[in-house]
Amino acid sequence: MAISDINEYAHLTDADVEALGAELDALRREVESSLGEKDRRYLRRTIYAQRGLEVLGRVALLGSHRRPLWLLGVGALSVAKIIENMELGHNVMHGQWDWMNDPEVHSTTWEWDMVCASPHWKHSHNYIHHKYTNVLGMDHDVGYKILRVTRDEAWEPRRAFQPFFNLMLAATFEWGIALHDLELKEVIAGRKPMEQARPEIKLFARKAVRQLGKDYVLFPALTGPNYKHTITANLTANFIRNLWAYVVIFCGHFPDGAEKFTVATLEDETHGQWYLRQMLGTAHFEAGPALAFMSGNLCYQIEHHLYPDMPSNRLAAVSVRVRELCEKYDLPYNTGSFTMQYLRTLRTINKLALPDQWLIDTVDDAPETASERRFDGVPRVGGGLKTALAHVKQARRTRRRRLR
Repeated sequence: MAISDINEYAHLTDADVEALGAELDALRREVESSLGEKDRRYLRRTIYAQRGLEVLGRVALLGSHRRPLWLLGVGALSVAKIIENMELGHNVMHGQWDWMNDPEVHSTTWEWDMVCASPHWKHSHNYIHHKYTNVLGMDHDVGYKILRVTRDEAWEPRRAFQPFFNLMLAATFEWGIALHDLELKEVIAGRKPMEQARPEIKLFARKAVRQLGKDYVLFPALTGPNYKHTITANLTANFIRNLWAYVVIFCGHFPDGAEKFTVATLEDETHGQWYLRQMLGTAHFEAGPALAFMSGNLCYQIEHHLYPDMPSNRLAAVSVRVRELCEKYDLPYNTGSFTMQYLRTLRTINKLALPDQWLIDTVDDAPETASERRFDGVPRVGGGLKTALAHVKQARRTRRRRLR
């Protein structure tokens, strides 16, 4: 059901794919050669703004028994935590600022303000997710081992509760990320040795204790008699950050057209094919400067997956060039409004809570699940994938009109 021959699916020849890869490599080199003081200033301003907002929030919560100050504290802390999580933590630990050789903002030293230990996240995200993007059985971010987001995964009765699981994941997203790399089910089943799991669990426990102590013991204690109000404020700020991170990440990975791949695509995969898999497996959402900043520039998810270690402030300009390449090679550029991309994701999550026999689309030609077999029975036309998809869509409309 998933794509097993990426060149065939994309309607591109081997030469086309390698030419596309060469152009993307050239774009990377162009950006890397221009990094400099302007980029450093961007990062420093971001750090100062984030720290200023956090100080404002903490000071406001000294009077958290007063509703206006509680709201100010929650608002400032929520924004500070979102910036730290999305534009700083995520991007710094990707190595986007390692070129500065600054130990304060280096991928090897940064520890972010959430319960997930940075080494665990860098393994599950930087390595597994970005190397094996949307490869079934390899990329654990396809549904986060909790949600069914493709029909390649067989339906089970527990999937009927998927809408509820989705809400729980959204509310506790930092905990889901923290537990993601531990693979506790594998440990319990005996497939992951306890000798390997024990130090990982200890690292997670130490980080979780520090975070819980900071947010729910230390900072509330500093506000004296207002500690109960400060606890609720910190809890609310963490909830808002979790919900925001969840929505942004899901909008980049699970809308219609974010394709999935079989392990067969990894066999002798070229660098150009890796680029192509990133382009077909991720999604962009339209954003102005404010929304882009608050999303950690992950509105440019396609570009981020092409260049995970490229500074995030460069992705807006790079996206223009990537769109031009998509036009040149007749490839779709998966984009839409922030709201629409999430609604499409939510539709997939809720729809796949149902057994397959209750669904209308085929297992090879559905918004959330497709393969090269979606083109079977449809006359081959010239052009690339974008033209082919438009032709398939028109053929489906014609068939439906005939059936009426």
